[in-house]
Amino acid sequence: MAAQWCIGLMTGTVMDGNVDIAMLKTDGETIEEFGPYTLASYPPETNQLIAEAMAAAQDWNFAAEEPEIFSRAEKALSEGQAHAISHFLSKNSISTQNIALIGFHGQTVLHRGPKDGQKGATRQLGDGQIIADSLGIPVIYDFRTQDIEAGGQGAPLAAIYHQALLRSAGLSDDPTDTAILNLGGVGNISWWDGHNTLIAFDTGPANAPINDWISSHNRGDMDRDGLIAASGQVDETRLQSLLKHPYLTEAFPKSLDRNSFTKDMATGLSLEDGAATLTAFSASAVGKGLDMLPKHPARLVACGGGRKNPQLLKEIEARANVKIVQAEELGWRGDAVEAECFAFLAARCDRNLPISFPGTTGVPTAMSGGTKALPHQTTK
Repeated sequence: MAAQWCIGLMTGTVMDGNVDIAMLKTDGETIEEFGPYTLASYPPETNQLIAEAMAAAQDWNFAAEEPEIFSRAEKALSEGQAHAISHFLSKNSISTQNIALIGFHGQTVLHRGPKDGQKGATRQLGDGQIIADSLGIPVIYDFRTQDIEAGGQGAPLAAIYHQALLRSAGLSDDPTDTAILNLGGVGNISWWDGHNTLIAFDTGPANAPINDWISSHNRGDMDRDGLIAASGQVDETRLQSLLKHPYLTEAFPKSLDRNSFTKDMATGLSLEDGAATLTAFSASAVGKGLDMLPKHPARLVACGGGRKNPQLLKEIEARANVKIVQAEELGWRGDAVEAECFAFLAARCDRNLPISFPGTTGVPTAMSGGTKALPHQTTK
């Protein structure tokens, strides 16, 4: 199959009110070309709906009928992302006819991995049919459900794209010396042995508890440039206690919800010391994850919003005994990797290629996924 232009969409759990949009020319196996990328914003009222849906999801906890707000938030964010794509294509003078597929992740509001013989559960708000009908482009969405139903974690899904990136980088050294670390609301790592072994799992929290801690003190929505954490002192006694959390030594595959680890880990500390301690915990969790790999990599390629936090990266290097390399140093776009991933996964799903693997999500065998929405009407 020839490579085609696909669009990937990603809205992460850091709740920054933005939609990542990236174009990728791919056949779902190789990366032929990177296309335009942008960060688009939701209208304020959509952000508020999503925030309320996230809060309602915590109370719901998969226990009964879905909260009514889910359907309203789903419609609003789907329409919002369709509008964002339309503007993106217009701005870049690209016709919808030149786009083969859209990979639409949606907004995760709640995620629970399998435990004690019970299957996991996951909920991403997002109606691919709305986007397909609005733009006249086929949409692949709901990437995680089939994995969950097969007994997998449903996350992380980026490993196969990370493998393609590593292969395209043409690394001359041992590929086992390099792993990819995505720092979003949660941290996740991908490691490839250069042959048939692909491993991925959530390491622990990344930005989410730090952001929530800063927000709860009315100091903005994140610790910009890590300055607040850098001005505080890590409570090492508390940190060592936090590092006894069973998740950190639980065997992979494993996955987390955004709120599996919260800002409450810093309760009682000053703003600065709390930020420093939460940052050190996220970094130390990465170190715990690296220790579980077949080989401790010498370097991590950092992607996602957390790579812009110098204090977090400094703590990872010190506490995980690893060198951090920015994605851009390998010619990648650190902000775009997750959105590119879902363009890549859309192409794979369309060809029924696997996106889940025993070493990444824990499914019994490699399997594809996603739901395809074909436009009911073609827009001009």
